[in-house]
Amino acid sequence: MEGSRQGREDIDGDSSVSESESQHALEVVFDDDNARRRKSSLVSAENPDIVRQAAKKRDNTSCFVHQLLENQSKSRKSHPSSSYNEDRKLDKVADPPDQAVHSRLLTKRQLSEIAIGVRELSKKLGSIRLKLKVRTIFLLTKAHDSDLIILTRNIAEWLLSSGDRGTEYIVYVENTLEQNRKFDAQGLLSQDSSYEGRLKYWDNELCKKQPHLFDFAVTLGGDGTLLYASWLFQRIVPPVLSFALGSLGFLTKFDYADYQETLSTAFKDGITVSLRLRFEATIMRTQTAHEDRKHDLVEELIGDEAENNLTHRPDGSYTILNDIVVDRGPNPTMSNTELFMDERFMTSVQADGVCVATPTGSTAYNLAAGGSLCHPDNPVILVTAICAHTLSFRPVILPDTVVLRVGVPYDARTSSWASFDGRERVELHPGDYVTISASRYPFANVMPQRTGGEDWIGSISKTLNWNSRQKQKSFKEWEEPTVDEKSKSSKS
Repeated sequence: MEGSRQGREDIDGDSSVSESESQHALEVVFDDDNARRRKSSLVSAENPDIVRQAAKKRDNTSCFVHQLLENQSKSRKSHPSSSYNEDRKLDKVADPPDQAVHSRLLTKRQLSEIAIGVRELSKKLGSIRLKLKVRTIFLLTKAHDSDLIILTRNIAEWLLSSGDRGTEYIVYVENTLEQNRKFDAQGLLSQDSSYEGRLKYWDNELCKKQPHLFDFAVTLGGDGTLLYASWLFQRIVPPVLSFALGSLGFLTKFDYADYQETLSTAFKDGITVSLRLRFEATIMRTQTAHEDRKHDLVEELIGDEAENNLTHRPDGSYTILNDIVVDRGPNPTMSNTELFMDERFMTSVQADGVCVATPTGSTAYNLAAGGSLCHPDNPVILVTAICAHTLSFRPVILPDTVVLRVGVPYDARTSSWASFDGRERVELHPGDYVTISASRYPFANVMPQRTGGEDWIGSISKTLNWNSRQKQKSFKEWEEPTVDEKSKSSKS
């Protein structure tokens, strides 16, 4: 997907720095100790014998967000105010940013650069209108909701008929709708011969292997439907415009009744995009549990691994928009987990579980567990215990440049279970842990024009009745009666 030349020039232009600023060049020095990554994290989950060969074959992404990030990164590196003074040894522990596949493969410096780049780009995208060349459109709805299927058909029909207005869009709908009687694909195709070949069907595998195929995504439903869109696009995400047809609507900002005007304006005049931070979570399985010796997870994760004796291996990665929850699952007793931040041990948590949320997910499970409400523009990681068996545990907010690990100690009585945006429940045995870091792939959420912080405040006030209370009455001060009032009172 390509952004318009005008939109790119606006963004590149904003990256310029005044002469006075360039005279005060900032020198950033990175500590060698903070750049270390565990050798276990550098092993490819697909083939442990080939660590990074697949990453080197990756072409530049066609996602407009990452094209802009790359342009911004090149501009920042070419400017004298962005010089770095660092030891080249840091690059030996992982691939450079343009070749690394997973966030867990990145050094501390690389994670910081990515986080800063996404934040800078997000600010710029929030203040401009981005024009896109849209040809292929992805439609997502609740395939089991008959009412939404009819509404989806209406949008598909309108998009297919747009050839009369100058653009012949290719529309992808879920493959389960091909034989759905409510959607009536054959009846739709029979209306016009030009629709043939332009109504197509997607499945999970297509979204996984060819996400760049779609220029624009439209969802019909609630926040759960939009979360499902994030789940389908684990890497590159097309801009997503969501029509509010669900219960709450923190992320769904558009009224379906105005869909023709909304989509026409988006395609013709451009869109405003809010980049939402996503997390990458990787399950790490212990490889030493079978050995006849006592193990300590803290010792393994903080200490150095021997060159040919890796303590853990990766077993699947997930990109999430809301939260990762590690809880007791079906076990009747509380879970026992240990938290690590970068290469430091934080604390042990004895509770029903731990919720690690993005700013977007602060209004979900994090809120129910007593965590803080957080504006989505904040670059943070929220950590909240679920029903902690202590009076002193309080929710903590960490920067998005850290790598967080949630592990099950070897001496835990039971295993724990991890879920990712409420999906893919995975059992964590004693010795296993989950690595959590900021993802290289943010979620591009299309927002209405001219909305800022007041939009988020309005959402929590409307959907959660935030700080809703009957206003306190003012005092009515007593006043001395006038002469006429006194005379009337005496007569009565």
